[in-house]
Amino acid sequence: MLEALGDGTRRTIFELLAAGPRSVAQIADGLPVSRPAVSQHLKVLKEAGLVSATAVGTRRVYAVDPAGLAAVRAYFDRFWHQSLAAFAQAAEGGATGNPVEERS
Repeated sequence: MLEALGDGTRRTIFELLAAGPRSVAQIADGLPVSRPAVSQHLKVLKEAGLVSATAVGTRRVYAVDPAGLAAVRAYFDRFWHQSLAAFAQAAEGGATGNPVEERS
């Protein structure tokens, strides 16, 4: 998933879709790339599980896949929790790692 978002154009497409579902034409209208290029970027995002597509008439409308977004969030939350735990440990133990003495 992170590889898919590593490309600036794909990140922009993902951010556009976060605002709401869009067709390839709607996405391409806001970007300096062709519709075929947008389709290729959407294919990568879809394979990564970050977006889903729904047929609406002859068009495909793309949207952020909530399950994919949850997986990305869980990935980053893991680091957030580790960082908070390390901060709490440092705050309690000081720079030397010794526990802070309790005061009465």
